[in-house]
Amino acid sequence: MRHQTSLVVAGAALTVIGNVATAGPGSSYIQNLQPFANPTGTSRTYSPRGVISTAVPFFRSLGSNGRACVDCHEPGEGWTITPAGIRARFNQTRGLHPLFRLVDGANVPNAPVATVAERREAYSLLLNKGLIRVSMAIPANAEFRLAGVDDPYNYANAGEVNMYRRPLPSANINFVSAVMWDGRESKIDPAKIYIAPQDEHFRGQSQSAVSGHAQGSVIGTGEQEALVQFQRSLFVAQTVDRDAGNLTAQGAKGGPVYISQQRFHMGINDPILPDPSGAPSTSEAFHLYDAWLNLSGNSRVTRARRAIARGQQLFNTKPIQITGVAGLNDDLSQPLIVGTCTTCHNNPNIGNHTMRRPLNIGLTDEAERTPDLPLYTLERLDTQGQPTGELKKTTDPGRAMISGKWKDVGRFKGPVLRGLAARAPYFHNGLAANLGEAVEFYNRRFNIQFTAEEKADLIAFLRAL
Repeated sequence: MRHQTSLVVAGAALTVIGNVATAGPGSSYIQNLQPFANPTGTSRTYSPRGVISTAVPFFRSLGSNGRACVDCHEPGEGWTITPAGIRARFNQTRGLHPLFRLVDGANVPNAPVATVAERREAYSLLLNKGLIRVSMAIPANAEFRLAGVDDPYNYANAGEVNMYRRPLPSANINFVSAVMWDGRESKIDPAKIYIAPQDEHFRGQSQSAVSGHAQGSVIGTGEQEALVQFQRSLFVAQTVDRDAGNLTAQGAKGGPVYISQQRFHMGINDPILPDPSGAPSTSEAFHLYDAWLNLSGNSRVTRARRAIARGQQLFNTKPIQITGVAGLNDDLSQPLIVGTCTTCHNNPNIGNHTMRRPLNIGLTDEAERTPDLPLYTLERLDTQGQPTGELKKTTDPGRAMISGKWKDVGRFKGPVLRGLAARAPYFHNGLAANLGEAVEFYNRRFNIQFTAEEKADLIAFLRAL
């Protein structure tokens, strides 16, 4: 059961409703490493600045519809939003909180919202899965056309393809290799593969958010820079697990402070391209819980800690027959790649890609489609722009809506895995309601044949990140 909690922040109240944190009047900062409860324990955010200031543009409305960045990036929800927190805000405000705006919070922009019942229906994807609507036209130079639409909302067309995606966390951004799920803000020369996203790209993302989500105008470079540097100072992770207890006990290295000490550069530990540092890659990308693998004793806490360590070991070393992954098997001309979870989640102790390598693992395939999402039939075009008859059905064309390339249909970047326990559901479209469903998706997709114990251990590890 979720409770309303008031926490003292700089002598003022920080109200938390269902883990939704909002800075109260007069507050100026959130205490560093302040705990926020989540379904399996506690997460905390660490800032090397010493405090997490709320006297920054991130917490102010910068547009015309009352929204602030924090409305989609809550400190108590892993710096994103969750259905539980969203529903708490809806119930408290009868669906009038700034989060609930037709511009992108509603399933379609013309939904009726005069009554509470209408608002509940209009914002159902946001309420149930934490999804924000992203609308784009198919690029003019695209290698495909929209050949058919099965839209439960009877709205989408080639000029406005509606895609529904989870807001990415605004913490741990120092480790990302691409900005946004489809990389649209990473405007970097494709030949410069080892260039990481720069402040200018995050500034562009902040301006896009103000212009789009907040329906605002151009903000000053000072505000843009303040938004970027604030986010660069945030490191979030789980610190307490309900079964294993303190995730830094007995030599473990959980929690956000250790994250802030991690080195990162583009290509670090990449299993495909050479690490520019010259260091060899290894599948053993995670070492957070090495000290727990051989703990002695049979207490509940000790057993839980060994399970986390076993899960880490599985994540690093369990063989996976990787097939049919666009962006990997096709780009490398290798129909079969024997890898592990860290073939794609290779960033040491962080878990995302360290190269701009968007992948299609089947999340948007027709077979995974849920009735609340549109299904788009795309047809490939030849070099003269004529239909070829080759079709793909997808709930979200992904990177292809930016590049216009047929090969990019359904491709997305891999997110940072830290702080997972605070931010269900998972995947860009909220397909997995919990970590068990996420593990089962991979188990089914790659026919891994995890045992029941292996699944439990993997879940224990993932929720300890």
